[in-house]
Amino acid sequence: MYEVFGDFHVHIGRSENGKPIKITAARSLNFANIAKECVQKKGINIVGIIDCASPYVIEDIEEFLRSGEAFEIPDGGIIYQNKVCIILGSEIETSEINDEGKTGSAHNLCYFPTLKDIKAFSNEMKNHIHNITLSSQRADISAYELIDIVTKYNGILIPAHAFTPHKSFYGNCTSSLKRIFKEKYDLIPGIELGLSSDTYLADKISELENKTFLTNSDAHSLPKIAREYNKMQVEDVSFKEFVKVLKREDGRKIVANYGLDPKLGKYHRTYCEVCDKRIPGDAPVTKCNTCESKNITMGVFDRIEIIKDKKETKSPKDRPEYIYQIPLTFIPGIGKKTIDKLLEHFGTEMTILHKLSNDDIEGVVGDKIANNIINARDGKMHIVEGGGGVYGKVE
Repeated sequence: MYEVFGDFHVHIGRSENGKPIKITAARSLNFANIAKECVQKKGINIVGIIDCASPYVIEDIEEFLRSGEAFEIPDGGIIYQNKVCIILGSEIETSEINDEGKTGSAHNLCYFPTLKDIKAFSNEMKNHIHNITLSSQRADISAYELIDIVTKYNGILIPAHAFTPHKSFYGNCTSSLKRIFKEKYDLIPGIELGLSSDTYLADKISELENKTFLTNSDAHSLPKIAREYNKMQVEDVSFKEFVKVLKREDGRKIVANYGLDPKLGKYHRTYCEVCDKRIPGDAPVTKCNTCESKNITMGVFDRIEIIKDKKETKSPKDRPEYIYQIPLTFIPGIGKKTIDKLLEHFGTEMTILHKLSNDDIEGVVGDKIANNIINARDGKMHIVEGGGGVYGKVE
């Protein structure tokens, strides 16, 4: 057994020939560039690319394999330069009926072992999605129905950013995943926490006690890859090992979740859309303290306070440690040139954030930036909470 780093939610902005995939993502985010970024800068050993059901992306993958730079392995996944395993995934938006009987929607991360499997999945989902070439498109089926299709093609389904106010199960569809998935609930091995939540918030909900928590980046640009990630104990990197990690089988498991302090997440606290401000106060905040408006974007922290069924957070004894991480791009005084300089000297962002001493960093970028990086690592930086689609800030 050995330990690896994995990020399982990375988007593709454009195909190799410039066709749009994820409209809000950077053009530089294509299949090949993601693989290279993980190897050359991030130090990520296994990555989930979740726009691989697009026919344009499938064409890119086929060309990538033909080039000889990468190859599929029997246990599932694509190996690039013998250094990173790519898991083929698809983010699907499902149509749900929320607790009030109104229409809601939620994002689901669906992962598959082989290119053949995801091609078959894509072909079937054309019957349920208006434009299969684009990322995260709305399907005319529920997650209860989707999970059968995913399973049919040897895949596995994980609820994405489960608490965010837009496009998530707990955020705008339900107070209970069991209500959505019914007898199929046990087919879901885990959930993705999302940037505005953490283990301690999620473990206020008892039905999640036996679910594995994933911390993923939801990257919309190359630098955002691995702003959240998972340290895992495995025997190899493959789809089969990834599933064993999620199910905690044969000694495979998440060893640690590395994530943003939830205060940095852009939906952590409730936001008034009329006053255009984050609403202060003890959770749960359900209306503006200035204008009394209920035209708000509910914060993750506040939503969990509403739906929790535990008086206090008590995580299961086998729950891995959640380690707060402030990515380099959030730390004051650090821009692209500084990051490039650090990477040139030290290799990967993983090394810079977690392994170097103050003296190591100071010798390259000076004492002020070195102190900021170490203080961010040690939790000594003040954070202004995010909300309403605006990230928090480190001061």
